[in-house]
Amino acid sequence: MLEKSDMKNERFTSYYKAQRIIPEEEWDQFIESLRRPLPTTFRIAGSREIAHALNDAIKKTYVPMLSDVVFEGDSVPPPSLIPWYPEGLAWQFNVSKKVLRKQQAFKKFHSFLVHETEVGNISRQEAVSMLPPLFLDVQPHHKVVDMCAAPGSKTAQLLEALHSQDTATATSIPPGLLIANDSDSKRAHLLIHQSARLPSPAFMVTNLDASIFPVLRLPVTSADPRRTVKKSPNQLLFDRILCDVPCSGDGTLRKNIGIWKRWQPMDGNGLHSLQIRILQRAMRMLEPDGRIVYSTCSLNPVENEAVIAAALNSNPDFQLIDVSAQFPDLVRRPGISSWTPTVDRSINTAFKTWAAYNETLSDEQRAESKIAETHWPPVNAESLQLQHCMRIYPHLQDTGGFFVAVLEKKSRQNSYVNVATKRDAEEADVAVPEAKKVKLDLSVTPGSQDVSIPPTPMSEDDGSRPVVSDTVETEAQDSSKMEKTLLRGKSKISDPSFKEMPYTFLEPYDPALISCIDQLHLTADFPSSNVLVRNPAGDAVRSFYLTNDLVKAVILNNDYTRMRLMTSGTKVITKQEAGRGLEAQFRVLGEGLPVVLPYIDPSVILDTEFATLRTLLMTYYPLCTSFSEPFRTAMESRSPGSHIIRFPAGQSDDSTLSHDLLLPLWKSNVSVTLMIDKKAKSALSLRLFGEDITTAARGGKMVVQASPLAQNTGDVAMDEGVENEDEDANLEDEGDNDAEQ
Repeated sequence: MLEKSDMKNERFTSYYKAQRIIPEEEWDQFIESLRRPLPTTFRIAGSREIAHALNDAIKKTYVPMLSDVVFEGDSVPPPSLIPWYPEGLAWQFNVSKKVLRKQQAFKKFHSFLVHETEVGNISRQEAVSMLPPLFLDVQPHHKVVDMCAAPGSKTAQLLEALHSQDTATATSIPPGLLIANDSDSKRAHLLIHQSARLPSPAFMVTNLDASIFPVLRLPVTSADPRRTVKKSPNQLLFDRILCDVPCSGDGTLRKNIGIWKRWQPMDGNGLHSLQIRILQRAMRMLEPDGRIVYSTCSLNPVENEAVIAAALNSNPDFQLIDVSAQFPDLVRRPGISSWTPTVDRSINTAFKTWAAYNETLSDEQRAESKIAETHWPPVNAESLQLQHCMRIYPHLQDTGGFFVAVLEKKSRQNSYVNVATKRDAEEADVAVPEAKKVKLDLSVTPGSQDVSIPPTPMSEDDGSRPVVSDTVETEAQDSSKMEKTLLRGKSKISDPSFKEMPYTFLEPYDPALISCIDQLHLTADFPSSNVLVRNPAGDAVRSFYLTNDLVKAVILNNDYTRMRLMTSGTKVITKQEAGRGLEAQFRVLGEGLPVVLPYIDPSVILDTEFATLRTLLMTYYPLCTSFSEPFRTAMESRSPGSHIIRFPAGQSDDSTLSHDLLLPLWKSNVSVTLMIDKKAKSALSLRLFGEDITTAARGGKMVVQASPLAQNTGDVAMDEGVENEDEDANLEDEGDNDAEQ
C-alpha cells in the first residue's frame, strides 16, 4: 500500500503541466485530489418503478439512521445524492472500511448494499463511469452496440434505458437491440452474468475485436405492407454506439494507485492508433442522425482530443455535439485544442509539429516509430470545435478523471453520401483473425470498487504504424480486402475456432415447446416463434431462450460463429427433474419470470399473504400442511410442478410492499420450495423484514420438513443445489471499464 507521500511521479507532473490541462493555480488542488481515495458511489438499477421504491427506502430508512453517527469521536457523514444523476437515483458516501466493519448502523447499510448489488438492484459503480450511457440517450426502439463493454456497468445502464417501459413486475420486450461486445472471451462471459440481472430478449453478447467489428446483415423486406418479400441482405446500422475504449487509465489513479509508480506517456501513445480504429469502425456502423459517445478514463489528450480530431478529419459526415447544457449540476471543463505529445519516455515535448519531429528521423527510425501525425493537433483543430468535448477532473466534484465526447452523424438530407466510407463498411464484411496479443499491465488496487479482472490484452499493433489523419484505410481493412479477393461472393465466413453451441429457433408447433406452453399455462400471444434452444442436434431440450424480432433477424441472417455470438435473448424456462416417481417438467426460471409473466394465464397465479413468504424464506422445503388457510388447501389441490404465487401490494404487521411481488414456486407431492437463489432470498428478506431470516443466514444448514410418506414418494428429492441453477456469479462490487480493457 503506497503512503500518500509516495504518490508522485515526475514524468506525470512534467507531461501534464506541458499539456496545460489544468490552470497553474489549480495544479496543487488537482494533484492533492488524486492522492485521496475515491468515495463509494452507487446507483439504483433495474426498472424505474423498483428503482424509485428502493430509493425511497434509502431516503426514509438508511439516511435518517446514518445522519447522526459518531465513530471514535468523529462525525461520519451519511450517504448523499450525486447531484447531476437523473431522478436522484445515484448516491455516494465516504467512510473508511473500519467504520463499515465496526459501526453498527453503517455495517447494516453495507450489508444492504451488498445484497441488493448481488441481485442487481444496485450497481456499485464509479460516478464518472455513469456518464457515457446518459449522454448516449438510448430509447427502447434504438439499435445499440457497446463496442468495449466488459465488465458491464455501462452496458447495464444501456439495457435499463432500452427497458424504460418495464413495470415493477413485468419486463417489456423492446423493439430495439443492444449488442455488448468485448475482445476478451472471459470478460465477455462476465457480461453474460451481468445481463442476468436485467433479463432482456433484446440483448446479445459478442466476442470480437472492436476495431474490425464485422458488418451484420438484416433481410430487406418489401415496402408493400400487405406482403413480406425477402430481398438481398442489408447492413445492420446502429442508432447509438458506445466507444468506451481501452486506455492508459491514469484517470483512475485514486483507486489504481499502482499507476503512480509505473505511469509513463508511451502507454497512451501506443494505444492512440487502436482508439482511432475503434472510433472509425463505429462511424461506419452508424445510422444517419445516429450518435456515438467516445469515452476514456484517461487525462491524456493523445488518447482523447487527438483521437476525436483524427476521426472527424477522416469522416466529414460527423460533428461534435455541444451537450454542455445537459446535466447542469455536473462540473466539467471543455476539451482542449492544443497539446504537445512526447516522443519518448523522458517527456520530450520539444517538437511542436509532426513535421518538425519527422525531419529528425532516419528512414529506418521513421518505419519503426510509434508516433503518428495524428498524435499532434491538426491544422484545423479550432474548426473541429473540440471544446465540445468534456473533461472531468477529480478536484471538481470528488470523482475520478474522465473524458467524454458526443458525435453525431449528419442527416443524409444535409450532407453528401461519403462513397469511401460506404465502401470501407462493405470491405470490412469479412472477419479477420485477431492479431497476436500483448498485455498492458494495469492491475487493480485491492479494495477498489472494481471487480478483480485480469487486464484484457491489447492489440499487438499498438500504434507502431502511423495513422494519417486524412486516411480511413487501416491495416485491418487492408487484410480484409485481401481476404475478400480470395473469398469473393461469400457473404458469411465462419470462424472454426469458435466453439459455442448453435442458436436454433424452434417452430411454433415443436412438440417440446407445445408441451411447455401447456404445462406453464402460457397464453396464445406468447411469442413462440421467437423461442430458441442451445443444444446439439438430437439432444433433449433442456432450456428455452426468448428473443425479440430484431435479435431473431440478426441471428438468422448472420453466421453465429462469424459474429462470435456468446449469448442472445434471455433464458426463461428450463426442465426440472422432479424426483422419484415424477416426470421431469418445465419451470419458469426466477430471472425469467418478469419476461414470461405477461403471457401466463392470470387465473393460475395464486395470491397469498406475507406469512407464507416468511415460511418460504425460512425453510427450504416446507410441507403444504405447514401453511395456514387458504394457501394450504389451494396448494394441496395443485398438481406437482411449476407455479407462480403473488403477494399483493400493501402493508402487513412487519413490512410494506409498494408493488405486487410475484415469485416462482415448485411443488412436489407434499412440499413446496421457492425457486430463487440464496442471494435473492437474502436481499428480499432484508428489504421486507429488516433482517436476513433465510436458512443460509442462519448457518446454511438445510431445513426440510418431511414425513416418512414424503421420503417414500420422492418429495424433497431436489437437493439444495437446485436453487443454484438460477444463481449468477458473485459480483458484489461492479466497476467501470477503466484501464483493464
